[in-house]
Amino acid sequence: MMRVLLDTHIYIWRVSKDRRLPTHFREAIDDAKQVYISTASIWELSIKSARGKLEPDGERAIDELQRQPFIVLPVELKHAKAVRSMPHLHRDPFDRVLVAQALTEDLKFLTADRQLREYVRQALPA
Repeated sequence: MMRVLLDTHIYIWRVSKDRRLPTHFREAIDDAKQVYISTASIWELSIKSARGKLEPDGERAIDELQRQPFIVLPVELKHAKAVRSMPHLHRDPFDRVLVAQALTEDLKFLTADRQLREYVRQALPA
């Protein structure tokens, strides 16, 4: 059985039942043995919220986390260190941490972001 980490927008779409969530992602989440959401995603949403740049669905996603059946994945030292070994395909530090977490923890990373999917295709250097 698969273990998955949700990208921030996938998490929002799932919690809000947004039609933009592709069927194959919905099925992957439903079929997964374990579904993780990173504290980095909640941190990113909280920053956007504080700046007034978060849509209502994002606001609800912050508050809904404790009611969701997802496992909260904290950012650990090994995740932060893994970021420095990653190729520079994406500039967003939150996205880079999510990819590092997925690769470090051997999780399938569910994202609609094509740049981030490229990381998944490339292994972290040993």
